[in-house]
Amino acid sequence: MRLSILIIAFLLVSCADKKTNEIVDAKKPPNIVWLVAEDQSPDWFPMYGDTTISLPNLESLAVDGVKFTNAVAPVPVCAPARSALITGMYPSTLGTHNMRTHAPWRGEGDKPYPNLDIPSYSPVVPEGVKMFTEYLRKKGYYTANGPKEDYNFEKTDAAWNESSRKRHWRNRKEGQPFFTVFNYAVCHESQIWKRGKDSLFVNPKDVPVPPYFPDNDTIRHDLAVNYSNLKRLDDQIGEVIADLKEDGLYENSIIFFYGDHGGPFPRHKRALYDSGVLVPLLIKFPENKNAGSVDDRMISFIDYAPTVLSLAGISPPKVMQGKAQFGEFKSKVKSKYTFHTSDRFDGVYDRLRAVRSKRYKYIKSYDVNLSHALPVAYREQMPMMRELRKMYKEGSLNKQQASWLHKTKPEEELYDLKNDPFELHNLAKLPELKDTLMHFRGVLNKWIIDTHDLGEYAEQQLIDKWRPKGKQPALQHLKIEKTIDGIALFPSRKDATIVWKQPKDSIWNIYDKPLPKDIPFEAKAERIGYTDSEILKYAPE
Repeated sequence: MRLSILIIAFLLVSCADKKTNEIVDAKKPPNIVWLVAEDQSPDWFPMYGDTTISLPNLESLAVDGVKFTNAVAPVPVCAPARSALITGMYPSTLGTHNMRTHAPWRGEGDKPYPNLDIPSYSPVVPEGVKMFTEYLRKKGYYTANGPKEDYNFEKTDAAWNESSRKRHWRNRKEGQPFFTVFNYAVCHESQIWKRGKDSLFVNPKDVPVPPYFPDNDTIRHDLAVNYSNLKRLDDQIGEVIADLKEDGLYENSIIFFYGDHGGPFPRHKRALYDSGVLVPLLIKFPENKNAGSVDDRMISFIDYAPTVLSLAGISPPKVMQGKAQFGEFKSKVKSKYTFHTSDRFDGVYDRLRAVRSKRYKYIKSYDVNLSHALPVAYREQMPMMRELRKMYKEGSLNKQQASWLHKTKPEEELYDLKNDPFELHNLAKLPELKDTLMHFRGVLNKWIIDTHDLGEYAEQQLIDKWRPKGKQPALQHLKIEKTIDGIALFPSRKDATIVWKQPKDSIWNIYDKPLPKDIPFEAKAERIGYTDSEILKYAPE
């Protein structure tokens, strides 16, 4: 009898301890790191089967983490894709679908592209849309980003504790949870020609050449440059991983590694083929949960923001179109499709839409008289692009290689991704796949309506709506009220965010409760697409 009592008592204590530990763990927000490679497809990484070059740091991360095989960008170019990442919304819903709208290096209203009469502007996004890191800061996170702030709209001061090349979690308060973004431009499209004469870490003769490219010295050299840039990327990522391990943070941090869209080459970047939208994605979870496994779920950039919030124990706002894939608020509904858009690239317009399942890809073109190979001046600097133009003009490309460069394109394209991963055989006109074509056509049309796709409107029409009289709308000044609890502040719009700081501070804090009456402060309201309200300056009496 006494033995039974002791056993029961032991079990009760054990259960209580386990429950307590679970509660403590659940209340301890995880540290989260994003490692972002610009302009890269999965094809060139050893984690995805390519043996051309060793990338030891990323390979080690893959051993400790989960590899995703159906991770995609909604737009195959950086600024629109980044707007999806930071908001959990489709760029075509936000109005950030064109590349680019807001040019950070230009003044408000200046023209980013001299040949196009379009100013630098921030679209007025739907009500309630915010940069998701604002919610992390409210929960006490230290949020750091660098160096890219290219979201296709002007960033809000509520988003980051710091945003610079020197960003690091080590700048936070001791014990403070953090979310840190490291963005790597060493593998960007521009590096193909800027590093064209640098040392190569692979022999061009040894690189695989995809069938949609001709096999010659120019093509092989540019491919070898990209592999070499991946080596440089891996070295830089290794420094961050080493810092995490040195600080004793690696084991229990959540680390994302992903590409910001597909590869840097022609028919990759700016294309709705998988070479343009499929990205590498690794996630290392705390204590290396599910290490070394492969996950084929459909996951898009719109899912990253709600997923990070869910992992941090924050319920994602209902306005977000993405799904939380993990964490406390994980969505019970899995995505069957991902959706992709293409509109203006620099000074050239061409609207396309696509829907992708694990098996099929459907692409709709709204102007068949435009080539897939748009004359984007930036891309024309690449030796490979010039070589493709030259060979097409000479007629020396084969049918598959020439297809992308034709002066016209099909209105509809349908590809079997399982049997034709390079998307070389358009099945849209096959009678036996008529039902499949009609199904995907219907799925895409419904999505266009449901998400209020703004691509059907001329950009100038949207600008005139968002910028009455040629200027961004401005938030009115804050209202101030003295209460028992302190100084209360109220914005003119309910979905605006109030930020404040003391006069000598450089970082804006997020206002969430009345401020002390005995401190001086400055405050303002901000909202994506609006000019900030005038700064309110308060001094104690």
